Amino acid sequence: MTPEAELVGSSGRHVAGKELALALLFLVPAMLLLVVWLVYPVVFTVVRSLFDAAGGSFIGLENYGEMFTNDSTLTAIKNNAVWVVVGPTLVTAVGLVFAVLTERIPFDRAFKAIVFMPMAISFLASGVIFRLVYESDPDRGVLNAMVTAVEDVFREPGRYPGGRPVDPEQLTVEGDGFISDALFSTGDTAELGLIGIRPALVDEEAQPAEVPAPPSDGLSGVVWLDFTAGGGSERGVIDAGEVGLVGVNIEAVSADGSVAGRASTDDAGRFLIDGLDPGEYRLRLTGSAFREPFGGYEWLGPTLVTPAVIGSFIWIWAGFAMVLIAAGLAAIPRETMEAARVDGANEWQVFQRVTVPLLRPVLLVVLVTLVINVLKIFDLVLIIPPGSVQDDATVLALEMWRVSFGGAQDQGLGSALGVFLFLLVLPAMAFNLRRFRAEEQ
Repeated sequence: MTPEAELVGSSGRHVAGKELALALLFLVPAMLLLVVWLVYPVVFTVVRSLFDAAGGSFIGLENYGEMFTNDSTLTAIKNNAVWVVVGPTLVTAVGLVFAVLTERIPFDRAFKAIVFMPMAISFLASGVIFRLVYESDPDRGVLNAMVTAVEDVFREPGRYPGGRPVDPEQLTVEGDGFISDALFSTGDTAELGLIGIRPALVDEEAQPAEVPAPPSDGLSGVVWLDFTAGGGSERGVIDAGEVGLVGVNIEAVSADGSVAGRASTDDAGRFLIDGLDPGEYRLRLTGSAFREPFGGYEWLGPTLVTPAVIGSFIWIWAGFAMVLIAAGLAAIPRETMEAARVDGANEWQVFQRVTVPLLRPVLLVVLVTLVINVLKIFDLVLIIPPGSVQDDATVLALEMWRVSFGGAQDQGLGSALGVFLFLLVLPAMAFNLRRFRAEEQ
């Protein structure tokens, strides 16, 4: 080799060595952070899962055995399975619908901004928001307020909710209303006192209660609020200042259970059911006057709590799915969809047979990314469910925190849960990485 060639070779090795040293200089801080924040915690968690709660005794795989026999952990696994199946699927479907809509509405930018806005809110704040949305009291919970407004249109509440008979032996409960135990003959007058009604609910036009005169035929009576401020003389007796209940519907029920006649109380609570055949009848106060207003659903009860929390997850992540799917939709050649329309396909057929198949790679990436997120879901399940139903809504990440730091202080079992959760996330991460590498090639 000539001296010139040796000089060039030596210079090349020197440059390569300098480049390697420079690369290592930049990589070392990143590698240190990776070891400190990722490798060491993973190794420590695996090792810690093989020890008891205090960490002083090696117990092997006992924590893993307890994990699959503990009722709370099994509930968390079941809930995580529901989350994995329902959450990502619904978010992807909603994101797909939103992405298609953005191509067909004139205010698409404003629509995208509104749908994506929840992504700018932390999960903690979102949990607080939905804790209020799901309040069972319609005066506080937005969702129950809307449901109650619709329900009241079809099922109007009564004028005197909460009313009950002053004498339970005189009137018994029948549905929302009451029916008399005693039989009344034609020509009788019935005095039916009620309590439990807030005076503010009594109509302003209500007059002092008054017993009507006995009818020549039929049945008459009075329905009144047996309440006097400061106390009355005796229950079941109309005292001065006690008013009649207006608009209570009364039915005369014959022995065979059929309704023989009807009436409604006037301003003084009086009623008259005439035109009755001679005989004995029971009096029924229909439930229309005493029906309780619809109180809303217990969204955060044991039955609905998991679907309710999943609903908040959809609200947050629908914007993320919409943006990614809209980007994939923009990359689809318009000629393909136009060709399908020219061939006679309607819009649904174009969407089903052209748009969705071409979007399948994007939809898979979105779906798998959301699966990873729901496996790690924690904040929403911690904040939204009340403490009384948190056991019914728990998931693996929350159970890991509760076992390790939430009172049990069993960091051995908590570490086992962490390892199990890590193993569940690995296949989804590997799938995403493989797809990314395939796309790069």
